[in-house]
Amino acid sequence: MSSPSRIERVEPGPGQESVWDYPRPPRVERSPATVEVRLDGRVIVRTRNAVRVLETSHPPVYYLPIDDVAPGTLVPVEGTTHCEFKGAASYFDVVSGDARIPRGAWTYPSPVRGYEELATRVAIYPSRMDACTVDGEAVQAQEGDFYGGWLTSGIVGPFKGAPGTWGW
Repeated sequence: MSSPSRIERVEPGPGQESVWDYPRPPRVERSPATVEVRLDGRVIVRTRNAVRVLETSHPPVYYLPIDDVAPGTLVPVEGTTHCEFKGAASYFDVVSGDARIPRGAWTYPSPVRGYEELATRVAIYPSRMDACTVDGEAVQAQEGDFYGGWLTSGIVGPFKGAPGTWGW
């Protein structure tokens, strides 16, 4: 599938946000929502202390306090990647009961200036969990397997990540 020659922004309705109104470089903002993640039938994190990273063309990525994640759930693994804005990311396997999700979460332990709030937080790929919710609403995962955005009914696109969108 080739990249469309013109991206058609979806006009947000009442109470919605368009990812095309998000900035680049991305912005970090606090979220008042209750965020919950379930894996292997267990709640591995429930918090009202999340932040969202908002970047043009992407659903928000929620970063959750590492201290709010159930003990033993995040197992550090080898390897890093680099974000042009936030710096070096480190990864975790996510473990709950009989489930082990390789590299299911990431953090920026020493983020670049402007992203310091992420240093004590973890982002979790919603596509790899049993369920993720924001204020009780089930999250849909951003298409593709790279960005890890959390899509709710309050967010409109189109969204980068699916095949054919890399050139946006």
